[in-house]
Amino acid sequence: MSENLIASDNVNCVQILGVPVHSVTTADVLHLVEGYMIQRRLHQIATVNPEFIMTAQNDAEFRQILNETDLCIADGIGLLMAGRWLGQPLPERVAGSDLVYQLAELAARHDWSLYLLGAGPGVAEEAGQILAKRYPGLTIAGVYEGSPDPSENESIVKRINDSQADILYVAYGAPRQDKWIARNRHNLTSVRLAMGIGGSLDFITGRSIRAPRWMQRAGLEWLHRLYKEPWRWRRMTSLPKFAYRVFRDSGPARR
Repeated sequence: MSENLIASDNVNCVQILGVPVHSVTTADVLHLVEGYMIQRRLHQIATVNPEFIMTAQNDAEFRQILNETDLCIADGIGLLMAGRWLGQPLPERVAGSDLVYQLAELAARHDWSLYLLGAGPGVAEEAGQILAKRYPGLTIAGVYEGSPDPSENESIVKRINDSQADILYVAYGAPRQDKWIARNRHNLTSVRLAMGIGGSLDFITGRSIRAPRWMQRAGLEWLHRLYKEPWRWRRMTSLPKFAYRVFRDSGPARR
């Protein structure tokens, strides 16, 4: 990606079952974020995977949010396979679980403050301490468990605004976290970048363990997670459904 393309914020994307997935590398994302942070508005990043896309097929609000999100990164090997099948290959997987560290490091370097919202009791606080220790100079503006329930919305927004945070991680799980960000993107006065991060705070604190690197590189992280959390098997059924839909819907065009 050229510097002009990064500066113009006009990123190429692949449409997969009606959801845009931007054609970016991790380095591109970090360059884009540096541009986002000098603009006086909130920018939203979504960590799109096949489950996101299948959820969006039956959730019009979520689908619209993803289409309006500033940056939809390819957080799943299934998206890379779909891009190749569609003849529009994506450059690499950009894992949200890695990006939480990379953005924290970037924030420490640029003196941007970070707010952690969501996860279980005490998780955000512990994750904040770990990140601050790992990246000297990183300011944790605040942490709060909270809830995506609309009844808490006003009080949570006030907490974040009072903290004057620059970057916000929301760990409510998809699609709730992405809907929360979209709902409040005009209410958060200081935040310039917000990203839904799913279970990443649990990974940071060691409450959940990511797959070994070789499994990640082989596209088998989903299998490791299923082994560790067998209750997720129902959610994993979205993977074959995703593959079937991409194959079915794109077949005539490819022929």
